[in-house]
Amino acid sequence: MTTTRAIHDRSQSKKAAASGWIGSALEYYDFFIYATAASLIFPQIFFPSENPTVAIIASLATYGVGYVARPIGAFVLGHWGDTHGRKTVLIVCMFLMGISTMAVGLLPTYHQVGILAPILLVILRLVQGFAVAGEISGASSMILEHAPFGRRGFYASFALQGVQAGQILAAAVFLPLAAYMPTEAFNSWGWRIPFLLSFFVIVAGYIIRREVDETPAFAREGERGETPRSPIVQAIKLSWRDMLRVICMALMNVIPVVATIFGAAYAVQPAYGIGFAKDVYLWIPVLGNMLAIFVIPFVGNLSDKVGRKPPIVVGALLSGLLAFGYLYAISIRNVPLAILLSLLMWGVVYQGYNAIFPSFYPELFPTRTRVSAMAISQNIGTTITALLPALFATVAPPGSDNIPLTVGAIAFGITVIAALAAVSARETYRIRIDDLGNPKAVPMPQADYERQRAEAAGGAAAVQT
Repeated sequence: MTTTRAIHDRSQSKKAAASGWIGSALEYYDFFIYATAASLIFPQIFFPSENPTVAIIASLATYGVGYVARPIGAFVLGHWGDTHGRKTVLIVCMFLMGISTMAVGLLPTYHQVGILAPILLVILRLVQGFAVAGEISGASSMILEHAPFGRRGFYASFALQGVQAGQILAAAVFLPLAAYMPTEAFNSWGWRIPFLLSFFVIVAGYIIRREVDETPAFAREGERGETPRSPIVQAIKLSWRDMLRVICMALMNVIPVVATIFGAAYAVQPAYGIGFAKDVYLWIPVLGNMLAIFVIPFVGNLSDKVGRKPPIVVGALLSGLLAFGYLYAISIRNVPLAILLSLLMWGVVYQGYNAIFPSFYPELFPTRTRVSAMAISQNIGTTITALLPALFATVAPPGSDNIPLTVGAIAFGITVIAALAAVSARETYRIRIDDLGNPKAVPMPQADYERQRAEAAGGAAAVQT
């Protein structure tokens, strides 16, 4: 009986990790094809203007609009995840994201319907932002609560490895289109293809996620009658300090903003005068994310040995410093150097944060409010950073001096805030799952932790984190 349960639990651990990986990859494919299009093509087809700076700022602002909807989605979907279960909310997120992304691919352009085109684009971006708000918090909580003992960091990192894979897929779809299609055809209909492919996201996502059971931790809350009616109220009342820490740590989203949003506009848009070819520049985030896929599980596993905080602090500070060099490489039109620095900043160093937050954030909160607390605080933080592309384009517009220094200084200052927030948080990797979210919880002694972790890894212990 015990052996059967252990086998079942290990099977569910793997299914939960696979569901988180594939689901995040598919959903963030949808989210990031918009980001790519906002940098490369939308200024011309949805926001034509005699002033190219205005067109760039308007297009990048619609990228930020998706993040404005995220706190709203976090409240709604976080509540759903804490009251109806992690599995249900992830399926809802998948359908909302897939349908709204397909609809973007069917929109008329500004030249066809005028101002209605950007209005519809903004509405659909709001739906995207609403849907994605519950993805990472729901997927991270599900994987964490299914994970084997002492492996929460490793297993939860797969949710973010999936996000990186989604970004690779998004760029990989655009690469051949931008490289081989005639410009007129690409601007007319070719850009729509990646959005319409989201039909397969809906189908694949549903098939994958219906196979995962609800988590044992959530089920125990229900059996004890401890499922809250108002998890958001409880989260704010009991965990506001940790929610504030997560908001500050989530400001680390400034690094992908610099790498893939402002960096793309700076390198590609004619107004900036850098002149990187679209297909060449798209390889920069692709190669960085390819490297990140290998780095993420390594860092996640490392955090199960040394703790969550050290990788986050180191990753925050070093990636912030590398932002200067990355933007400088673009400014001097040095493609090999830009690629090398992107590999270091985005592909390696930033993953010290990126691989760890899917375990660290939910570990700061108790089961009954975990999805709500993480979703709300993380999405508030990322919403703040989503306003940065338009800010960067405003303080460092085409024709201005010292663009790498100006934007790099802002990015580094933000990463310092994130690092300080991590330093102030309590360490969580040796705390039992039922004690997570309790500031007074006592970590398991290191020797006992290592012994039980080894037993769980060897299959001798049933999954009970």
